[in-house]
Amino acid sequence: MAKLYFKFGAMGSSKTAQALMTKFNYEEKDKHVLLVKPSTDNRDDVTDETGRVHTIVRSRIGLFQEAVAITAGDSMRALFENENRRTPLDVIIVDEAQFLTVSQVNELKDLADFSDIPVLCFGLRTDFQTKMFPGSKRLLEIADSITEIKSICRCGRKATVNARFDGSGEIITEGSQVLIGGNDRYVGMCYKCYVRLIEEKGKSKEFLNRD
Repeated sequence: MAKLYFKFGAMGSSKTAQALMTKFNYEEKDKHVLLVKPSTDNRDDVTDETGRVHTIVRSRIGLFQEAVAITAGDSMRALFENENRRTPLDVIIVDEAQFLTVSQVNELKDLADFSDIPVLCFGLRTDFQTKMFPGSKRLLEIADSITEIKSICRCGRKATVNARFDGSGEIITEGSQVLIGGNDRYVGMCYKCYVRLIEEKGKSKEFLNRD
């Protein structure tokens, strides 16, 4: 029986590289893969000479593949059925899965259970305020297999927090949940180092005690 997988890790933990390597491994065995990425993360999109926008899944180590972009209003079931009519699919891989909606995660679970299609989701668990994204929360609730992709903080401890920084290198503790960026904006670090940085700004009690 196919399963819904959620593989999560902090920024810099090679989630995207693992997603692309998984795609390669399936295709090496002549399997057809649907690679999906929420359109929220458009930092690597490429516009060609005709004006067409190509959604790109790109890792920090240079691996990249074109993917199908989905918006918050798109149906994963409809996307699967449309793509499957063209080429029968063997697996679905989703990068940046934290940006999925609850409804989309539910549909992916149904595809795994009722259409017998393995679904592998890669993404973050929490945002820069250590709060779960709605898509990640739902994946943690209903995924059949949950795996942490581990990485380390500069201090050597396990990185669990996705700290956000401004242009001058100051840690940010307020703002919208979604702000697209890479190493210039986010650093994966342990909770202890994260709290210490906030304390240096004099905001630890205010931030850590709020609802």
